[in-house]
Amino acid sequence: MSARTTALAALIACRRRNAWSDGILKEYIARDGLDRRDAALASRLCYGVLQNRMLLDFYIGAFLKGKLRDLQPVVLDILRLGVYQLAMTDKIPPAACVNEAVEQGKKYANARAAGLINGVLRAVSRAECLPEPPDLATRFSHPAELVELLRNSVGDDLLPRLLASHNEAPRTCVQVNTLKISPAEAAVQMEKQGLGVEKHPWLPGCYELTGTGSLEALDAWRDGLVYVQDAAARLAVYAAGLAPGMRVLDCCAAPGGKSFSAAVAMEDRGELVSCDIHRHKITIIEKGAERLGLTCIQAMEHDAKAPMPRWREYFDAVIADVPCSGLGVIRKKPDIRYKDLGPTEALPALQLAILRQQAEYVRPGGVLLYSTCTILRRENEDVIRAFLTDHPEFSPESICAPPDCPVSGAAVTLLPCLHGTDGFFIAKLRKQP
Repeated sequence: MSARTTALAALIACRRRNAWSDGILKEYIARDGLDRRDAALASRLCYGVLQNRMLLDFYIGAFLKGKLRDLQPVVLDILRLGVYQLAMTDKIPPAACVNEAVEQGKKYANARAAGLINGVLRAVSRAECLPEPPDLATRFSHPAELVELLRNSVGDDLLPRLLASHNEAPRTCVQVNTLKISPAEAAVQMEKQGLGVEKHPWLPGCYELTGTGSLEALDAWRDGLVYVQDAAARLAVYAAGLAPGMRVLDCCAAPGGKSFSAAVAMEDRGELVSCDIHRHKITIIEKGAERLGLTCIQAMEHDAKAPMPRWREYFDAVIADVPCSGLGVIRKKPDIRYKDLGPTEALPALQLAILRQQAEYVRPGGVLLYSTCTILRRENEDVIRAFLTDHPEFSPESICAPPDCPVSGAAVTLLPCLHGTDGFFIAKLRKQP
């Protein structure tokens, strides 16, 4: 099975199931038995099409004799994949791309559709230059409503850079489980398996990987020496200043990355309660902790909005990484950009309710750490401002950060175009002794 065939099958499945591409890709790469190299190519093609969908449709429309909306959905899938390879990659020969797309048209549609695919793709491959997109929304494949929402958060000057960063291929970021191995030893082991391994510029114990394919196939992952976590999410835990022997609550923990980071920071000594509202996600946390050899984590099903009287003023630190719009991880989940933004308007009320409930569990002198993987002010600064208005016993405190960290202060926003991380917000609050 070729990487291009797997990529097309994944695109078709994403459309038909209205499912997230990362899960679909993982399923189809395993189904087709792709090796690491082909798995990486299939992922790049699938993500590339989703990242550039609006621009690809603009290009297709310029060479199509007819209307885009009249095409069979599967034919449009094939054309998008073909134009992406022709216009935005340089390692796939145009003839091979066109020929395979024509065969895909015969298989998934019919001979007439295959002829149309052949005509459009050959016209694109012969074109000396492609038409200039009319606006930022088309150029960077972000719906206009989303463009304006992001503009309100970062301003006009930074907006094009932010949108462009969403269409770049991010490296896989892993944290070393320093309870089992040193960072340098983990790096050597991963390099021996053929990965590109680069030390993170400002976060200790963190590496950026290339050529990974399926991480589950790596010895370092299977042996619990590393876990996947973006540098911004790791910084959120680092910011809390955790130490061995503490009592810590991670109230919205799944899939467990922050709990794992917290346990490592605590040297697996102390008490770490890791909660999620979904029962099946508790199993994911438990399996991750077992793989990493972490014993201080107690995973349990619990709604972060619901009171737990026995926890009142019990924890030294509470990590509230709350449900959010996820608009900081568009580069990793390109399909987020096409989702309806309407439901996200209700998120600040939910986030504030969770923060107020979690505040009850912080002991006097303890830390409340709020974070989201979005950059929208209404879910970040506005929520913190509203919380502090009716909780004067909490005060902003500068985050703990590594020496070379590019951000500082009590409330920080990281951006992929500036910091090379996911878009992320972190606020640290200290309860008065």
